[in-house]
Amino acid sequence: MTEKPIATNRQARFNYTILDSLEAGIALKGTEVKSLRSGKANLNDSFARVEGGEIFLYNMHISPYEFGNINNLDPLRPRKLLLHKSQIRKLVGETSAKRLTLVPLRLYFKDGIAKVELALAKGKRQYDKREAIKKREADRELRRRLA
Repeated sequence: MTEKPIATNRQARFNYTILDSLEAGIALKGTEVKSLRSGKANLNDSFARVEGGEIFLYNMHISPYEFGNINNLDPLRPRKLLLHKSQIRKLVGETSAKRLTLVPLRLYFKDGIAKVELALAKGKRQYDKREAIKKREADRELRRRLA
């Protein structure tokens, strides 16, 4: 079981408190897989939304394959996430009742299949972000003095 990382959403852990995460497959078309294999993906500003009993990933940018033809797809098109019905029902309940957000954390290949790590997250307030920065700087200063 090998995992080859493609892209990570580094801002997600800063902007959101991660409550739970799960693995989902992605329905890709055409040359998108080839573009992913060359590492041309971006998860910044992307999010997932439930629509009609299915979950779609928005704003994930997959650059067009450079050796592709005129049939390359829109880089920002919504992509369907592949989950079991029970997982979708759980996510629907938690996102609507508790006002949580679905945020992709990382994109990777697992045994040759593209997967995304999807997190159930709650948005941080501005003062929470300031607290995280203060804590990080204090830890950094402590390590600097000990070394």
